[in-house]
Amino acid sequence: MDSKNESAYDFESHWNDTYRKIPVKSLGWYEESPTASLELIGSCYLPDDALIFNAGAGASTLIECLLNDGFSNIVVNDISVSALLELKNNLSTHNHSNVTFIVDDLTKPTSLLELKNVDLWHDRAVLHFFTQEEQRLAYFKLLKKVVNVEGFVILAEFNLEGAKKCCGLPVYNYNAEMLQNYLGPNFTLLKSFNYTYTQPSGNTREFVYTLFKRIA
Repeated sequence: MDSKNESAYDFESHWNDTYRKIPVKSLGWYEESPTASLELIGSCYLPDDALIFNAGAGASTLIECLLNDGFSNIVVNDISVSALLELKNNLSTHNHSNVTFIVDDLTKPTSLLELKNVDLWHDRAVLHFFTQEEQRLAYFKLLKKVVNVEGFVILAEFNLEGAKKCCGLPVYNYNAEMLQNYLGPNFTLLKSFNYTYTQPSGNTREFVYTLFKRIA
């Protein structure tokens, strides 16, 4: 896909087709145990009723882990209806009243504009798909609108040494300094580390994981 011609419709159809055609456990970003994310979330010492927002969650196993850990106020977003249906089916043993599902585009939000008082924004492998500057600016505008002062932001994206494409789409690679620049001075970096993720296929992908705190 030519990044110059990307649109909300392109992303929506692409991810719906992906989740319809490929078993979740075979997807290139599937994690049986999202260890790095859980460790960063644990270091935030959030109360059980903290509002946790998972941006572009897909069918992530993280949500089940958070529910198992006792978190009771989780908002899950994706542009793909198919992805969220898969996630909901995988959470069949849990009480869905603790999870709100929102189908929306992070770069052209509608329903997400009603979101507020987010204590933790979590994004693993979503932001790097936004290859246009206007998409990135819209993403961070939404983030800054909804995250509380004293709230946390976890961004885990392909690092500068990482892959340049994923699932047939181009990506935009990051380091911690670049993410800090987009967040601005009201966010302070608490932790950052490079992480090698092993795909179900056995191939590897290089990530940078970051944890920020909003200070103003």
